[in-house]
Amino acid sequence: MGRVRTEPKGPRTIDIDIVFFGNDVLDKPELTVPHPAMHPRRFVLEPLAEIASAFVHPVLKRTVREMLDSLPADSGLVNKSLSN
Repeated sequence: MGRVRTEPKGPRTIDIDIVFFGNDVLDKPELTVPHPAMHPRRFVLEPLAEIASAFVHPVLKRTVREMLDSLPADSGLVNKSLSN
């Protein structure tokens, strides 16, 4: 998309996070799969559990449901509203 990064973790035109790519594991400077910070994030795990709760993380060897259930109850709410 022609994006030029002007600051680390700064605003982005587009941001696509690859959570899983089947059972592939990739650890390169430009890409890490599975996403290295997905497992403590309710906003990732909750919707993922709706479509793939039994999928096993290829590194952590835990299902999406197990990772979601291990999060503290106060780890944040997921807003599923489509309105802004």
